[in-house]
Amino acid sequence: MRIASVFAMGGLVLSAAACGEAPEENNNAGSGDKKYSACMVTDVGGIDDKSFNTSAWKGLEEAKKANDKIDIKYVASKAEADYEVNLTQYVNQKCDFILAVGGLMENATKKVAQANPNQQFGIVDSKPGVDNVYPMQFDTAQAGFLAGYLAAGMSKSGTVGTYGGLPISPVTIFMDGYADGVAHYNKTKSKSVKVVGWDKATQKGSFTNDFVKQDEGKKVSDALVAQGADIIMPVAGGAGLGTTGAAKASGGKYNTIWVDVDGCESTQDCAAIITTVEKNIPDAVKEAVVKAAGGEKLSATPGYLGNLSNNGVGLAPYHEFDGKVPAELKAEIDKLKADIAAGTVTVTSAAQPK
Repeated sequence: MRIASVFAMGGLVLSAAACGEAPEENNNAGSGDKKYSACMVTDVGGIDDKSFNTSAWKGLEEAKKANDKIDIKYVASKAEADYEVNLTQYVNQKCDFILAVGGLMENATKKVAQANPNQQFGIVDSKPGVDNVYPMQFDTAQAGFLAGYLAAGMSKSGTVGTYGGLPISPVTIFMDGYADGVAHYNKTKSKSVKVVGWDKATQKGSFTNDFVKQDEGKKVSDALVAQGADIIMPVAGGAGLGTTGAAKASGGKYNTIWVDVDGCESTQDCAAIITTVEKNIPDAVKEAVVKAAGGEKLSATPGYLGNLSNNGVGLAPYHEFDGKVPAELKAEIDKLKADIAAGTVTVTSAAQPK
């Protein structure tokens, strides 16, 4: 879920890789034990995006804790042109498992994987359909549905908003679920809460065209606030921090819902974050790497699909809003979660993983 700069200077890639690698702990120094290397390539959002690159790295850290024979490192891509170079670099370094993070890395990952059929790859938010690439996908429309219902129930103005970084499936799936959750609330409660920033029917809405620049996020959310929105869900990676920061500074004029990784744990703006539509990327990555390190073959089909029934997606705790969300609304959301998980309430999006 990142947009790349059009400026890519190949000569800078290797130096970026060198400084981007995280320090490794040598738990078995001198023991002679064979290590299993898990190497991650971030998209342009970088390792500290407070979103899914951060989450994926956490998964590798957890895998290392579970098996100290696993060595981990990463390289942060600076531009889209870096993806193929960085992936190939790790093939040449003979990494055992190479993890690509983000749907925008699909084409590069597919190309490098097809050229190296004996190399094990994994990818977050994509399913390239290549035998040696293990896909980890998430039906965030389901959790987004809960967030939309919550936002509708919490809104005082009767208008809520959402916007994205780019109009791509890993982004619009959140927005589809959010819009449908608001619609479900309206139908259930005979209300007319309005959604600005996204129209599911036309698949048109507001986008920053950037996943890094916070001023772009603030600019888009300012426009949504001007339209009356008092709760906004940015699906724009680090750019969304422009919204959470402004919401925090607004003194309660409007609040937000974060995505991917619990915003109260990953950002400084918890006071303005009601909850987070979470992807359980850490557990998915940890499980994949631990299995692969143990010699298990990772199948490209079906791969991993996180949803409400397997806790692959969900809503984070309400944190500072716990006492502000009415008990009745909490109960309705819990019931709705159970109904979606059981299949009695169906959530659909054209962007859902196949």
